[in-house]
Amino acid sequence: MRTLTVMGAGRLGCSLARLAHLSGHYQVLDVVGRRPESLRRAREFIGAGREATDLGQLRAADFYLLSVPDGEIASCANDLAAAGVAPAGCVVFHASGVGEAALLAPLAERGVLTASLHPAFSFADPARAVADFAGTLCALEGDEDACTRLEALALALGGRPFRLAPGGKAAYHAGLSVASNFLVALTAMAQRLTARAGVPDELAQPLLGGLMRQTLENALALGPRDALTGPIARGDVGTVERHLAALGDAELAAAYRALGRQTVALAGDRLPDAVRLRLLALLY
Repeated sequence: MRTLTVMGAGRLGCSLARLAHLSGHYQVLDVVGRRPESLRRAREFIGAGREATDLGQLRAADFYLLSVPDGEIASCANDLAAAGVAPAGCVVFHASGVGEAALLAPLAERGVLTASLHPAFSFADPARAVADFAGTLCALEGDEDACTRLEALALALGGRPFRLAPGGKAAYHAGLSVASNFLVALTAMAQRLTARAGVPDELAQPLLGGLMRQTLENALALGPRDALTGPIARGDVGTVERHLAALGDAELAAAYRALGRQTVALAGDRLPDAVRLRLLALLY
């Protein structure tokens, strides 16, 4: 049975460790943290592992997950390398969405295999995360041998592993942020505009929500270009002019123009050249 040590007793680390323990293929050896009370709760949730606050106490494991905030990954890797407890040939990985395996360079220099494994999943509630994790896509990058071993780990957890291109981590995370965070921001923008139009608050959600869900389903099923509708896709310059006049807010107008330019680019050759130029003149 493979062994796993988790450094960091937060929600993600506890969730993955619990899933590893439940898989029956991995033994959780040590759970590392600074605060005894947090460690106790983490160990109880995971159902296995020994509490440790001193890196010198750690036993040799096959895998080490550095489940710490992104800004602490490099220093945690340096501390683990200095402690000398991670044997050459083991796998040390982190779960940052944007950071690469290069953050673990001090360990790689000691013969440790390094990588990152990022589950595209929210770990806000560990109990719910464990229950709902099956089928989660897990992005891998780093040392080839480490990624091969992490593929097996991700599958044992119930995930669906896939590889990122070298150097692609930042673009990958930006894509997730656009899909998730910017969608929320767009919802807020749309609500501001419908409120300005006099739409009652209790109707704004069903009005926008139904359209947004349908549009997203179409974009995912048909592809963004074929799902594109609306005044820009039709080349309706007059409607775009009226939209801009109605915004009445510099930040909203800037966001509309930026997204409008992306929409013109997506529409591509569906727009006659003369219409495209008129639209772009409005949107710059």
